[in-house]
Amino acid sequence: MPGGRRPRVRSGNQPRPAPAMEPSGRGAWAHSRAALDRLEELLRCSRCNIFGLRPVDYADNENMKSLLLLPEKNESSSTRHYSVPNTGQRRDGPLVLIGSGLSSEQQKMLSELAAILKAKKCAEFDNTVTHVIVPGDTVQSTLKCMLGILNGCWILKFEWVKACLQRKACEQEEKYEIPEGPHRSRLNKEQLLPKLFDGCYFYFGGTFKHHPKDNLIKLVTAAGGQVLSRKPKPDSDVTQTINTVAYHARPDSDQRFCTQYIIYEDLSNHHPKRVRQGKVWMAPSSWFIDCVMSFELLPLDS
Repeated sequence: MPGGRRPRVRSGNQPRPAPAMEPSGRGAWAHSRAALDRLEELLRCSRCNIFGLRPVDYADNENMKSLLLLPEKNESSSTRHYSVPNTGQRRDGPLVLIGSGLSSEQQKMLSELAAILKAKKCAEFDNTVTHVIVPGDTVQSTLKCMLGILNGCWILKFEWVKACLQRKACEQEEKYEIPEGPHRSRLNKEQLLPKLFDGCYFYFGGTFKHHPKDNLIKLVTAAGGQVLSRKPKPDSDVTQTINTVAYHARPDSDQRFCTQYIIYEDLSNHHPKRVRQGKVWMAPSSWFIDCVMSFELLPLDS
């Protein structure tokens, strides 16, 4: 610079030396290795996308293919999905509780527990809910409970609340979890697998009394499905060219590729004569609810 003056640098733009790498296995190196290990784990546990393709099908070199085809250490030929060890670990973040079908006295006890655990108690379900408390030993077909299942929440018996109040601390949830559908859904979320209706399309025809149509639409959205505004036509070129697959359908069934559903009310006078027409399935609303509560894409008779 003329006159020997030093260049002026604006405040906040001072150049900083690059951080030193740590080859000792700590710091940035450790974070990078952990990220790569996690990516490898996720790629291995993913079965296929909505087009039926696996991560290995997209690999562009032999080294990547061989990595993706490596068997998991604890993998068993009889298990359909990747198993996550130590699923009893508590989630990071605050507890958010909601009751479904509880009496006024049970709601009061749940509020007391929320205060003790410094947890949040919700009146309406939202995506922050972590625990749904039901009064008995079985899953309920209430909107809160079904949304809890589809979001992979803990669905717990009220006995969990009593046990926590007695100890004045949070008890392990596994002992009080409602089995089958809620358990499958929670593991599905922990494994970062697709949602229940991933790759599926639904059209709701007519009126629905037992479960309002608005609630059914909320369930489809929560389960990763899509709602159709027009009734799909089995002989339509658009219908026949849809090539998505239903992740949670049985791999050896036609239902895996026939992913469009016309849902009708069980109590209606009009029942379709055939269950399947081309790539379109006709199903009662009771089938839809059963799928949600069991967290399975249940087979339909063709």
